[in-house]
Amino acid sequence: MTDRLDRRGFLRAGAATALGGAWLMGCGSETSNPVGLSPTSAARSTTPAGPGARVLLACFSRAGENYHYGGRKFLQVGNTEVLAGLIRERIACDVHRIEAAEPYSDGYDDTVARNVREQNADARPAIAGALPAIDGYDVVMLGSGLWNVRPPMIMRSFAEKLDFSGKTVLPVVTYAVSGLGRAAEEYARACPGATVGEGLAVRGEEVAQAGDAVSSWLKRVALV
Repeated sequence: MTDRLDRRGFLRAGAATALGGAWLMGCGSETSNPVGLSPTSAARSTTPAGPGARVLLACFSRAGENYHYGGRKFLQVGNTEVLAGLIRERIACDVHRIEAAEPYSDGYDDTVARNVREQNADARPAIAGALPAIDGYDVVMLGSGLWNVRPPMIMRSFAEKLDFSGKTVLPVVTYAVSGLGRAAEEYARACPGATVGEGLAVRGEEVAQAGDAVSSWLKRVALV
């Protein structure tokens, strides 16, 4: 949806920047279904695991009608999916696609309205399919767009069902205007016992050109 929505949904700037659909194939294996910066970083803590870490990239992305430079654009592939593909090209990782049991609409306004309802209700939307086993991973990247400055509520559904104790969590978001927004603090609450490391935030409209920024971030968090 957008990272600038108000309650009535008329500031429609940004969520759609990272809503994704058909997922990219890439490096590593898939734990479920397959997935897919002028960068902004969160707290700059490094990843303790290092380049040999086993990494899971868990992403929610939405294709369809999205925000684009003040207007709308229909995306066949969501921005977060594109960003996931750039990460997978650069490191060995497993990928888990997060899908809603009740799929989000392809329509921008409908998705905006649903997100407002879910945020206001502090909802935990149901997830389709099984959750991944994360015991064997050192690092878990949580990827999504920012909808009204926050990851979609389905990301809380996902994070709160798993035990992240002793793991490093890295927020990965696409956005329109708010950078990382509240992603780091949301995951700090949802993943007790985890270390929340430096996040990666990429403007949705620029994601296809973000390869160098992704590479730089992966170096900063010691994954390459």
